[in-house]
Amino acid sequence: MSWLPTLVDACYFLAALLFILGLKRMSSPRTARGGIVWAGVGMLLAVLATFALPDMHNRGLILAAVLIGVAAAWWSGRRVAMTAMPQMVALYNGMGGGAAAGIGAAELVAHVQRAATMVPDTSPLRPESWAIDALHQVPAVAPLSPVALLLGVLGALIGAVSFSGSLVAFAKLQGWMDRRFVFPGQRIVNLLVLLLALLHGAMLATGHLELPVIAAFFVLSLLFGLLMTLPIGGADMPVVISLYNAFTGLAVAFEGYVLGNEAMIIAGMVVGAAGTLLTQLMAKAMNRSLGNVLFGSFGAAAGGAAQEIAGAQKPIEAADAAVMMAYAERVAIVPGYGMAVAQAQHKVWEFAKLLIERGVKVKFAIHPVAGRMPGHMNVLLAEAGVPYDLIEDMDDINPEFPNTDVVLVIGANDVVNPMAKTDPSSPIYGMPILDVAAAKHVIVVKRGKGTGFAGIENALFYADNTRMLYGDGQAAAGQLVSELKSLDV
Repeated sequence: MSWLPTLVDACYFLAALLFILGLKRMSSPRTARGGIVWAGVGMLLAVLATFALPDMHNRGLILAAVLIGVAAAWWSGRRVAMTAMPQMVALYNGMGGGAAAGIGAAELVAHVQRAATMVPDTSPLRPESWAIDALHQVPAVAPLSPVALLLGVLGALIGAVSFSGSLVAFAKLQGWMDRRFVFPGQRIVNLLVLLLALLHGAMLATGHLELPVIAAFFVLSLLFGLLMTLPIGGADMPVVISLYNAFTGLAVAFEGYVLGNEAMIIAGMVVGAAGTLLTQLMAKAMNRSLGNVLFGSFGAAAGGAAQEIAGAQKPIEAADAAVMMAYAERVAIVPGYGMAVAQAQHKVWEFAKLLIERGVKVKFAIHPVAGRMPGHMNVLLAEAGVPYDLIEDMDDINPEFPNTDVVLVIGANDVVNPMAKTDPSSPIYGMPILDVAAAKHVIVVKRGKGTGFAGIENALFYADNTRMLYGDGQAAAGQLVSELKSLDV
């Protein structure tokens, strides 16, 4: 069937088109769900087309693996709570990088085996075949070209780093590991491990294909991914997740070139490009250069003595907070990861609707890195049914805070900390924040008096215009709803 390769290529082209159009639709919350479906259909088409390749082997095993993966993803996707979605994304990033690294390992080992079993072919009957498999006496598959070998090694390196690094990110987000693990001389050790991994990779790329070199290369690559992620603090996790997403896409594209699979090349390039752009945006939102993200000490303080915070936290009752917002003209609500943990988004939206019914102008203010992955708060609010036109990004809402009567901060901490602007010794100094301190009044819903995810004190909580409503986010939101309803009785 000479037409079959053409059909496969056409399916790959259509799948790539669906990937791109799906990604485009994901740029807006209104069309994001449809974009995910489009991209999913594209991936299904690419997988089915791959089964039709004439040189495919072990189709039964591959089909079994696909079915197991689909079942596991379906089960986990339905059971994982929105609060655990960041670690799920980190885990899936790691699986993609690990798959790319696995492809690279298989191709490198196969390259060694092919070279060991091939002898020169001097037969004039097969001038197109440069070698013969000495064991089976059949024309052998040509070894990888220098370019394919180089890209295969690079893909394996990047994929291995993404795999092990994403596992550490998952463990940190899941609470299985300390948020930051630092030891003396860590940067030197990291650099040494990276140089050794690159040295072994260079040996492989220049034809020194030996199993001990391959094994050492992968061990060093995996080790570097671990070491690079261990010192990362919790506040930097959105940057890390998007960075490893870009790594995975790049690794998949490189290994797609090695396999000659157009769908992998295009999908990997799209994911890599989107992930790189997102990483740059997240790094900008955290006031970190991409070089600092890759080679710096994540979340490291600038040094020096921290500024002392004067004053004390001043509590407020839910009834007083409800009255304050009920008679306000403008109210802004700032959600954070604490809201996600408390699963309070539905109660918060119920409270916001009651305010809107009273004629209060309500908006939701979103920081780019609120939560533990990009877009986390947007997804939570969309799940609760909050209209998109009420959700404002940081750059759009910041100029409005001086004219806002009350800001309700629920579960957010570091992204509203004014010390990011005033304390050069703070780990988050220079990070753009939501300027809620400029509002006339601020009410902070918080479980207790502890620090935020970055582990630093928040000066906002001690400000003269701030009042603290202590308690679980969902319970506090429920109290606000009850108190607001009682005003009309």
